[in-house]
Amino acid sequence: MSQEKVNKYKEEKANRKQIMKRERRNRTIGRIVGAVICLAVVGWLGYSVYDSVNKKSAASQTEANLEAMQNYLGNLSAPASDEGGESKEED
Repeated sequence: MSQEKVNKYKEEKANRKQIMKRERRNRTIGRIVGAVICLAVVGWLGYSVYDSVNKKSAASQTEANLEAMQNYLGNLSAPASDEGGESKEED
């Protein structure tokens, strides 16, 4: 069993440069992918905030004709008597 360990160590030592190169490449690829994902998330959040701010500032105004309501309210506040201010009573 110890001979197997020695052979494995020798094989790893012989291929150490290749193994280290592969590990560095994998680490670099991982960092690049992570950076791209972070940039995408930050960009998406920035766009979302920008879009929501623009929607709020570009709010449309709606005009309403309140003349009928004002007439109705004016009729409610008028007294329910004749023009003379006297109430109708029959003698």
